[in-house]
Amino acid sequence: AQPATKAEDGGEPARPRPVARRRRNSFADLPELKDIHTQQAVADLLKVENPFFRVHDGRAGARTEIDGRSLLNFGSYNYLGLNGHPEVSAAAKAAVDHYGVSASASRLVAGERPVHRELEHRIARFVGVEAALVFVSGHATNVGVIGHLLRPNDLILYDSLSHNSIVMGAQLSGATRRMFPHNDFDALEELLAAHAHAHDRVLVAIEGLYSMDGDIPDLARAVALRERYGVWLMVDEAHSLGVLGATGRGIAEEAGVDPHDIDIWMGTLSKTLSGCGGYIAGAGALVEFLKFTAPSFVYSVGMPPPVAAAAIASLDVLEREPERVAKLRANGLRFVAKAKEAGLDVGDSAGFAISPVMVGDSLRAVYLADRLLQRGVNALPIVHPAVPERAARLRFFLTSEHSDADIDEAVAITAEEHAALAKAGFGVKMAAALAKATR
Repeated sequence: AQPATKAEDGGEPARPRPVARRRRNSFADLPELKDIHTQQAVADLLKVENPFFRVHDGRAGARTEIDGRSLLNFGSYNYLGLNGHPEVSAAAKAAVDHYGVSASASRLVAGERPVHRELEHRIARFVGVEAALVFVSGHATNVGVIGHLLRPNDLILYDSLSHNSIVMGAQLSGATRRMFPHNDFDALEELLAAHAHAHDRVLVAIEGLYSMDGDIPDLARAVALRERYGVWLMVDEAHSLGVLGATGRGIAEEAGVDPHDIDIWMGTLSKTLSGCGGYIAGAGALVEFLKFTAPSFVYSVGMPPPVAAAAIASLDVLEREPERVAKLRANGLRFVAKAKEAGLDVGDSAGFAISPVMVGDSLRAVYLADRLLQRGVNALPIVHPAVPERAARLRFFLTSEHSDADIDEAVAITAEEHAALAKAGFGVKMAAALAKATR
């Protein structure tokens, strides 16, 4: 309430005037949540099950189990089949027995363990650079490091299909942000020529293997631009480590580029390396700076020792058995070839572990995923706003464990169901008409 004031005639103070209290907003009234509920209602009307947050029981490999059914699985990142490998599991169990489940503190104060240092040494050696630093979250690695390295007077240029973590890190930094068309290095050079000179630091961020389209950038061209304009080049290898290159060392090996020509290598442990978390690799000075100053490292608990041990063991197997990488590549190329033969649109996929099947309509993509699930194939839809409405697709992740028969069966079922839905005209327009008719 406002303070009491004296009456104008000098008598007793007037009563305090009531102040209207601001109504606390209810989370249930959030328009974004209402949009989700609207989408769910339309799906219920069309008897389409929610494809997200399905509970999988057991290890995710070439097959998975959902609701007691064994399904062909194209929805996980276990690219080389190392998650569940006996050697990897044994290493994690031994670490639990020795260290417990958690590091129990920030590494800066009391959470440092020998497995952390060993993992960082192994990552740096595998990537081919001086040093590495591991973080407990892959998403937070990009957000925290980009947000920490760049300042308001700096410039960040990133690919239009960059992962959310790159975009969020750029926003956090306060730097000027410019997005260039996907894999268009002519457009990137135009931006560098027009804007780089006006900023203190310039970062160019690209990915080694794009997780939505399954294609790769021209790394040699990116390195040439780095040299010409004196910028930092960052490559996110979340999906390319263990996938690209004859021995799985990533896009530098694939492109024949010296890893030292990239300033910042970022990667995750949640795909090929069978764990969770992320890493930054590069020059020793970069790692030293981040180790003592990056908030997402300094103020976070250290990586759980069993996760670090599992990643080390995964690297052991990967280095010893490069044939896993060759098998994964053969499977990816087979999927793309068979899909094209069946009349499916795989977009720009290069056949490296990830391939979309373009559907073009979000509701049709969701329904197609549901039809595949009923027929024993698990592949997830990617819909608006993750991609533009007309670019909705199913996304297939291949592993070295898939057989030729697995791939051929999945492609045949997908082609059959996709053709049936297209012929029926099933999609957003049909749903809108149905929803209007039932009001």
